[in-house]
Amino acid sequence: MPGWCLLFLVSSVGALALLLVDPGTAGSAVMVLAPHTSARDAAPVPGAVAFSAPGAAVTAQLHREGDSLCWSATYSSPFIKQTSEQFKDKADAQKFVSAALFTYPVLQAGDILLYQTDIVPVGVDQRQHVELTRDVAERFNSRFGETFTLPRGVYPETGAKVMDLQEPEKKMSTTGGTEQGTVLMLDSPDVIRRKFKTAVTDSGREIVHAPDKPGISNLIEIMTVATGDSVAEIQARYDGEGYGTFKADVAEAIVSLLQPFQDRFHDFRSDPAELQRTLARGADKAREASVPTIDAMFERMGFLGRSR
Repeated sequence: MPGWCLLFLVSSVGALALLLVDPGTAGSAVMVLAPHTSARDAAPVPGAVAFSAPGAAVTAQLHREGDSLCWSATYSSPFIKQTSEQFKDKADAQKFVSAALFTYPVLQAGDILLYQTDIVPVGVDQRQHVELTRDVAERFNSRFGETFTLPRGVYPETGAKVMDLQEPEKKMSTTGGTEQGTVLMLDSPDVIRRKFKTAVTDSGREIVHAPDKPGISNLIEIMTVATGDSVAEIQARYDGEGYGTFKADVAEAIVSLLQPFQDRFHDFRSDPAELQRTLARGADKAREASVPTIDAMFERMGFLGRSR
């Protein structure tokens, strides 16, 4: 698949971090729905995003080709590399951690390699997973012959890691974050305003991006993502303003940014037949793009050809 391949690994309705990827920049895209989510609940989210990227395809993660490549990728995955920072963090914080979370980086690598992905735009917390993907591809290519494209991770200069509004030293997350500090894609405008109004800031009144001001720095980065303005432009605009005014403006910027996605989500959610057609079209497009990769992989590994 030429051009960009965007992977949206969506759980529930997704967090604000999903906004960091601009599908409008994609020549062609595949948006992947995570296996543990309900298609009715989660599929409208990438579907709504895909509406602004006509070349995009929405597909379920555990389709047949993805299973095959994930299984084969384990042969080229070193054990130590699978122990990602995310797995270790959750293992330390939870009594039960599923084996699926441990092997998930390999599944994600399979998703990326399946479509001969050139570029993977992600947050910095996914850097380790992209590096594992490149490692898997290099090992496989070295052992079996050139098969997979080596993808390149692309990380935003600002907003590459959105932090919790209540605990700005921690990543905003639907699983490990605070309820009041996590902005969801489907939060109502009033809920978004309340969350930003109570966002933790820092001592002083200056709207300045600095290492010793994690709270206000996080809000500035969110504002850059929402408006497209630079950090310097935002700092200059709010020079002399207080935190209250700035937090209210960040909230309004996010409300405006989310509105088109929310409108399209509800359109999909209210029309189950159209949602199913969207998923079916996405599956067909993803399968067409992935089958040549799977066939080449099977041939080079010496397996029998697959029945269609």
